[in-house]
Amino acid sequence: MLINKSEITIKKSKFIGLLYDVNSLDEVKIILESLKKEHSKARHMPYAYIIGNTAKKTDDKEPHNTAGIQIYNQLIINNLDHHLLVIIRYYGGTKLGAGNLLRTYLSCAKECITPKK
Repeated sequence: MLINKSEITIKKSKFIGLLYDVNSLDEVKIILESLKKEHSKARHMPYAYIIGNTAKKTDDKEPHNTAGIQIYNQLIINNLDHHLLVIIRYYGGTKLGAGNLLRTYLSCAKECITPKK
C-alpha cells in the first residue's frame, strides 16, 4: 500500500520517491514489476526494503553507493520495518555527478518519509 510520495527535479532530471507499507517479498516483487511497467521510460529505479530480518538495497546502475545506501539508511534511521522505498529517476540530459546524485536521492528519501508541512 502506497503511504507517501515525493518529487524533486534537479537539472531537468526528475526523482519520484514512493514509500510503501509491505508485508512480504512477494508484495515487493509485485510493486517493483508494476512500477517498471508504469515508468518504463525511467532511467533508474533504485530502492531499499526491510521486512523483518530481510533487507535489500540497490543502486540500479547509478554510481556505486549514490542511491541504494541513502534510501536504506533512511529506512533504518526512521525504524521503518515492513517498508519499501523506491526512487524513480527520469534522466534530464545532464549528468549530475556522484555528489549531486547522493544528495538528491537522500533528499528525496527524507522528503518521502517526513514530508514538508
